[in-house]
Amino acid sequence: MSTAELIGYIAATLTTVAFLPQAIKVIITKETEGISLWMYIIFATGVAFWFIYGMIEHIYPIIIANAVTLIFALVILIFKLKETTK
Repeated sequence: MSTAELIGYIAATLTTVAFLPQAIKVIITKETEGISLWMYIIFATGVAFWFIYGMIEHIYPIIIANAVTLIFALVILIFKLKETTK
């Protein structure tokens, strides 16, 4: 594994794990009042494009990190949309 690839995996792990506390909090409390709907729509879309880019270029740190981050972001977004439509 090259130094660049190792840095990629470290960065991917840290940025992905950063979303875990928010996702857990939303799942447990079902509270999303302080979360911006548009921010999560734009963010999830950007993460989806990063995932696609990683797939096209076969860059595994980008593929893995963005697949997991997209799941976290979509979970939060789904809770936010449910709250918004109440």
